[in-house]
Formats: sequence, structure tokens, C-alpha cells
Amino acid sequence: QVQLVESGGGSVQAGGSLRLSCAASGYTVSSYYMAWFRQAPGKEREGVAAIAGDEAPRYADSVKGRFTISRDNAKNTLYLQMSSLKPEDTAMYYCAAHPRGSWWYMLRRSSYSNWGQGTQVTVSS
Repeated sequence: QVQLVESGGGSVQAGGSLRLSCAASGYTVSSYYMAWFRQAPGKEREGVAAIAGDEAPRYADSVKGRFTISRDNAKNTLYLQMSSLKPEDTAMYYCAAHPRGSWWYMLRRSSYSNWGQGTQVTVSS
């Protein structure tokens, strides 16, 4: 059974940094398509960053150059390093995973069947 547990969220001032973690169990992160999504109040859940195998990571335009997705296969953990945070980055952040997929659809919510419970990120101005 696939389980995903996020951590690392919190409150930070604009310009600050946070690193989110997603501890996975029931499968190996290196073999799955994995992604970070976020959902702000009143908005749809959107893909932020995704990674799979040896393919190039994908990023939403709004976070390119500021966020970095990575994984530690030994720890079976996915990360999202967030820098130069802005108030508009405030949202609940979710980790997602699926055993197969396409690089073209890595940031689509419908591409993922396994989700964590989320971790809140709040950026103040």
C-alpha cells in the first residue's frame, strides 16, 4: 500500500525559504512519477513540480528558478526546496505519486492516484 507523508511546512516571510519532505512507503520513489501540488483557498489544485526516473523535472512557470524538486532514493523521500517565497505561494502543498505516466502530463492532477495529506505553507509580506 502506497503511503505519502508530507512535512516541512510552516510560516515564513516573503523572500524566505522552506524545504518540504514527502516520506514514501509501499514503493520506491525512484520507480514512480512523483510530484508536488498546491491548493490555495478557493482555487484549484495545481501542479508545482514533478520528477520521474531519469527524465528532466518539470516546473510550473510560476515557480521556475525558485523551486527545486529532488529525491533521495536511499531515504525513499521526495523534497521540494522553495526559495524566494512570495505571498502567492501560500497554499496547502501535497505530494503525489503514480507508477507510470508521461513527461507531458506530469503536472496534471489526473496523472496521480496516490496523495498525501498535505502540509501548509504560509508566506507573509
